[in-house]
Amino acid sequence: MLYGGLFSLLLLLSPFIWRKGVQWIYGRSIYTIEEVPTGEVAIVFGAAVYGDRLSGILSNRMDTAVQLYQNGTVQKIIVSGDNRFEDYDEPTAMMDYAIEQGVAAEDIQPDFAGRRTYDTCYRAREIFQLDSAILVTQRFHLPRALFTCQQLGIEVAGVASDPQLYRDAGWYEARETLATAVALWDVIREQPAPVLGDPIPIE
Repeated sequence: MLYGGLFSLLLLLSPFIWRKGVQWIYGRSIYTIEEVPTGEVAIVFGAAVYGDRLSGILSNRMDTAVQLYQNGTVQKIIVSGDNRFEDYDEPTAMMDYAIEQGVAAEDIQPDFAGRRTYDTCYRAREIFQLDSAILVTQRFHLPRALFTCQQLGIEVAGVASDPQLYRDAGWYEARETLATAVALWDVIREQPAPVLGDPIPIE
């Protein structure tokens, strides 16, 4: 009975342990805009859009990527997100936003099948044939994104896009705990193939 209880407790706590481990290992790969090493490509992970309007979280990500581009830190930006539904298109909204901010259209590559972090990383390697990238997302998301992309064969650094405190920060942290456990399973055990297609090398 005692051992069964201990096992159940460890099973219950394991997602929290994994989350802390990933944070500790990959936290050293998170930089500010000014500190991040120069790279060729930034990958921006999608988030909610409302028509052609970006959510606050997504606009923060895009503002960070645009600044990296304008600083000369990156030459290209991949905007990755979901567009499974006729009236919902994250990558196009992200691309339009970047162009409005002065990014050249030819320097933006939409990824229309980045439905989740794993898919974005997998496609970055297999479709866009990247071997290195700068990842742009919020600090709560970066450890999982860095872990996933690196495990799938991309050398990565991360830039946190957190100019403010988020009202739902506690919820995001809780969600990341479970999402990190799923990411571990995906890259270590299952390795599911997302939607693929012809290669589009980033040059």
